[in-house]
Amino acid sequence: MAKTAAWQRAEGKNPKGGLNAKGRASYKAQTGGTLRAPVSAKAAAKSPKKAAARKSFCARMGGMPGPMKKPNGKPTRKALALKKWDC
Repeated sequence: MAKTAAWQRAEGKNPKGGLNAKGRASYKAQTGGTLRAPVSAKAAAKSPKKAAARKSFCARMGGMPGPMKKPNGKPTRKALALKKWDC
């Protein structure tokens, strides 16, 4: 039985939101796409390139449908990712 990629399992996900380095590497190996590490507002203030990436991510993810909280009251992966990027 083949295992799923790390970015789809808990070992590739950061508990505080988004994917960790192993998850991003797994995604790149499987799909060929590149995902950036989260950029905080503080880091974005230092680099126009990082600021543009942050602005783009927040614009895309902020408009995604779906709840921000699970039925048990905990935040969803979407909410955690938006928080990690300071959106």
